[in-house]
Amino acid sequence: MPVMLRLAYSTLACPEWTLPAVARATIDSAFEGVELRTFGPGSSRLACDPALTAPVKIVEELFADDGVEIAGLAASSRFDEPVRPPVIGWAIGDTERDVRDAKRHIDLAEAVGASYVRVFAFEPAPAERPSAALRRIARRLALVCDHARQTGVRVALENGGGYPRARHLAEIIDRVSSPYLDASYSIAVGAMAGDDADEAASLLGDRLLVGRIKDLRNGRPCLPGDGEIPCRAFLESLGDAAAWAVFEWDRMWLPDLAPAEEVLPAAVARLTEWAYAGSA
Repeated sequence: MPVMLRLAYSTLACPEWTLPAVARATIDSAFEGVELRTFGPGSSRLACDPALTAPVKIVEELFADDGVEIAGLAASSRFDEPVRPPVIGWAIGDTERDVRDAKRHIDLAEAVGASYVRVFAFEPAPAERPSAALRRIARRLALVCDHARQTGVRVALENGGGYPRARHLAEIIDRVSSPYLDASYSIAVGAMAGDDADEAASLLGDRLLVGRIKDLRNGRPCLPGDGEIPCRAFLESLGDAAAWAVFEWDRMWLPDLAPAEEVLPAAVARLTEWAYAGSA
């Protein structure tokens, strides 16, 4: 396996597990880390949401005691909300609500010992010029990255919405031009938008912090390699470019999927096999 690339899974796979159960399952499944999904304080959607634990420092201690690394936090933060009314809205409106939300996630990541927070750009408003949306998103992301600089936590911008391809991430990251902004690239989203796995990884290069692995067959999640998404080609193309390859199993959104305890061992075995083969 490449020296730098490590395998983790998202807790979207196990919304009913507590944090101790997540830590134990990570060890049992042979994943090297876990990405904790968070919806922020007050949410009860995930039993393992780190924002529900007080004091949050307990989360870091819990995983450290079991020798499990928290790769990062995955949040829903997005920065595309239009400014209304135009121009004057910057002065009289609450234009930084999403920025404050992302800053809270960064503070949570620092408290639990996570290295990054995943966020989204998302999409231009109807009939909006793409350049105007890009300026607004980049401006807000720059504020988030300034906050990240004070903590050491990195911001991982993921493809999706109006920015599904690797070139979209590269454009936004280059525009913000912060050493604390990297890419979290979902091969499922990118491939469905027309990206080639090798070309996407090459284009993002050292900006690629997280490679997100999800396979689909007829629109439904399946084990990596059993579907239509080029997961193996993508994983092998990562090399040591990305710090983490994160397996995603959408049981949070599709509760009829097989439970995590059945899927995670099979997924990590296959991903490990591919990673070793790619480094041979």
